[in-house]
Amino acid sequence: MDVVNDKEINKKNYGVIVSVKGNVVDAKFERSLPAINSVLYAGKDRKIIVEVQTHFDSNKVRGIALTPTQGLSRGEVIEDVQETLKVPVGTNTLSRMFNVFGQTIDNKGEVTDVEWRSIHCSPPPLSKRPVESQIFETGIKIIDVLIPLERGGKAGLFGGAGVGKTVLLTEMIHNTVGTYKGVSIFCGIGERCREGEELYREMESTGVLPNMLMIFGQMNEMPGCRFRVGHAALTMAEYFRDDQRKDVLLLIDNIFRFIQAGSEVSGLMGRLPSRLGYQPTMSTELAALEERISNTETGAITSIQAVYVPADDFTDPAVVHTFSHLSATIVLSRKRASEGLYPAIDPLKSNSKMLTPGIVGERHYHLVQEIKKTLSQYEDIKDIIAMLGFDQLSQEDKKLVQRARRLERFFTQPFFTTMSSTSIQGKTVKLADALDGCERILKDEFKDFPEKSLYMIGSINEAVKKEGEKPKESEKLKEGEKSKEVEKLNEVEKPKESEKQKVKGEEGT
Repeated sequence: MDVVNDKEINKKNYGVIVSVKGNVVDAKFERSLPAINSVLYAGKDRKIIVEVQTHFDSNKVRGIALTPTQGLSRGEVIEDVQETLKVPVGTNTLSRMFNVFGQTIDNKGEVTDVEWRSIHCSPPPLSKRPVESQIFETGIKIIDVLIPLERGGKAGLFGGAGVGKTVLLTEMIHNTVGTYKGVSIFCGIGERCREGEELYREMESTGVLPNMLMIFGQMNEMPGCRFRVGHAALTMAEYFRDDQRKDVLLLIDNIFRFIQAGSEVSGLMGRLPSRLGYQPTMSTELAALEERISNTETGAITSIQAVYVPADDFTDPAVVHTFSHLSATIVLSRKRASEGLYPAIDPLKSNSKMLTPGIVGERHYHLVQEIKKTLSQYEDIKDIIAMLGFDQLSQEDKKLVQRARRLERFFTQPFFTTMSSTSIQGKTVKLADALDGCERILKDEFKDFPEKSLYMIGSINEAVKKEGEKPKESEKLKEGEKSKEVEKLNEVEKPKESEKQKVKGEEGT
């Protein structure tokens, strides 16, 4: 144990540890008090890193350990380096994997020829942010048509466990690198080590890795690491936006874990919790991270954030506070996932502030309104089908159901990142082609096409190639023979029809 006397303390800005309680370290400094967010080093070989969180009085600070504190005891020396946490920035960071300290974790050696910058930076002033809004195309039909993303904006992927948030994020990385020739940064906050390993190998195999970097604060790491890794990722993103003048796609998985880590840190610091145990400073901490994500005159940081919804409860305070920062909300549906409609995005619950005639254009706007109207009416008609059967619907309602079901299947899309498990070639679709396909479906051009011809395709022309421009066979159904689609819609109701006849028979007797 290293113990120093008062003379040594006054010689440099060294302090003495006065308390160690788990991850919380209290230290006394006689010469000068370290600033908030300063990094302190202690222990053998200065391997224990502490970040200052608060000041007790004129010579005492309390910090959160970012590394395990085993072996640390009272009376040991702690050094103030008068710096905040820093990470490397530069083109040499591309294709590499880092932790919150800027250390590489991909077993390929340390990075060279890089600049080290603080993770704590101010958001760009409003005067440097362009007023005009621009669309950020992803190549995914249902997103580009119904939930257009904003260049330099923030979009949230909301969903419970196992509905496809991470798959959707990785597909966007693949499409962005191919389309925009920009830089992608994946920030893993509190997620499984296995997912990071799988993502790294997936990006390596698809050839995307040279244009992206990854930074992780894994779920087995200290809460302080998970709480700061988002800021570290933003410092790296800001370098490519401001210095390299590039567009950056920042994917965060999962923003809920950032809030959760902040809650742990707040509890360790002894702050009284607010509603449902969350930290009282949650709104401020989330804003400090989210406000740095923006576009400037030199480039843009577009962020897509996975948001875990605890118990599928959208009234959870963490989810509600996240909503307020987003320009688009993409809600993933467990029901659609169970039906095999991937990506499992709920078209009625998802929305985007970009969906106005002044931004997307009159045609796009009115087309989306018609699509949502059709899908909404179909949801209402489902109850009637469940009670009376498909055959009891009016001709107009039958046409509406067929249009809606074909739209649902057209919005499915095979992904490049799932090719190894599905054996289906991935597709990217331009916005113009996606709009054209939706418009033609709404005009009933594909009413005689089987639904399966629209399932898991790219542009609408693929369905035409599959079935031919005039599928006459489907028009020549034998008299009295029902199509498979009608049978599917009615098969649930067959028992109910027989029950009705039975009741009528009993009434007659």
